[in-house]
Amino acid sequence: MPYRLIQLTAAAFVLAAVAPAADSRAETGLPTAPASAPVKPDRNEDQPLVQIAILLDNSGSMSGLIEQAKSELWRVVNELSTAKQNGKPPRLEVALYTYGDPPPKQINVLTGDLDKVSESLFAVTISGGAEHCGQVIQTAVRELAFSDNPNDLKLIFIAGNEPFSQGPVDYRDACKEAIARGVIVNTIHCGSGIPDDWRQGALLAEGKAMNIDHNAQVVHIEAPQDAEIVRLSDSLNKTYVPFGRMAAESQARQVAQDTNAAQMSVGSATSRAVSKANALYRNSSWDLVDAIDDGAVELAKVKKEDLPENMQSMSLNERQEYVERQATERKRIQKQINELNGQRNAYIAQESKNAAEQSGRKTLDQALVEAIRVQASAKAFRFGDGAQ
Repeated sequence: MPYRLIQLTAAAFVLAAVAPAADSRAETGLPTAPASAPVKPDRNEDQPLVQIAILLDNSGSMSGLIEQAKSELWRVVNELSTAKQNGKPPRLEVALYTYGDPPPKQINVLTGDLDKVSESLFAVTISGGAEHCGQVIQTAVRELAFSDNPNDLKLIFIAGNEPFSQGPVDYRDACKEAIARGVIVNTIHCGSGIPDDWRQGALLAEGKAMNIDHNAQVVHIEAPQDAEIVRLSDSLNKTYVPFGRMAAESQARQVAQDTNAAQMSVGSATSRAVSKANALYRNSSWDLVDAIDDGAVELAKVKKEDLPENMQSMSLNERQEYVERQATERKRIQKQINELNGQRNAYIAQESKNAAEQSGRKTLDQALVEAIRVQASAKAFRFGDGAQ
């Protein structure tokens, strides 16, 4: 049979604690708001928005859940890359919390910096043994800058294996508070069956109650196109034009997350490469190509010292031509990746028919994708062909 099981092994990350990520405005030198007043980032109101907060139980028995999240983040991103609402692709923001060691810990605010989300996932450690579901839901609803637009898709996914009723906040109150803000709560019980309290929590917030095998090995079907897609991902990195004070750190983060995905599996590395070739992967806070395309900066106003060294001696016209060449090359490589991914998807669809024995062992990514598709469709999102 032409597929193999990829054995997930926990990587060793020596961190004493995971600090909440700074708001993206701080990274670009813009004013930040107090922690109690979430900043709602500037956006084109015509562009639909998908906001997803993932709340992970990181207590002692949940190492398998964390590994699944690391392994399959990019598959979930790719699922949304084909979505459009009224013909327009969305902008994606993801937030992370852990709640195995009370109080809940915010790992990322809602951010479109998907490399930072990946970095945060790989820094999550196993800690604690008390899971307060109501408290982490309430905390996320109150801390995060969820959109007020009723047409935007706002989702919470909470995954764990202990009673939903533990802790100082009644989960029923927390779920009602969430849906009052238009935030759907989906519950993912790690283990057999769906307990009544996990089911009721989802019901109260118009979400879906699911269960997964958090210790299941994620199945990746290797395809002939994988190696070339991953090679092109490296070439794609060379089209980025870093600028500003966060440039070196952000560029290093991009490469580090390529490495993290590759260490998980060939499938994870390929999925990340496909994500980088699509519109949800944007880096306008540190890359001039994306920043100019998004209207975030004007090249003429970028200070010389904020430019990469090879651009500092160029005239303005030369700088413009250089950025345009990088943008053209990026589009060329992205097109190649997407064409190869179309062939890859056709191959996997055929080979998946032989993997029926795995169908009863749902993993975290499958639960997320299942709910996202249904709930996005209810907000008039339509999915194109080729979603992974």
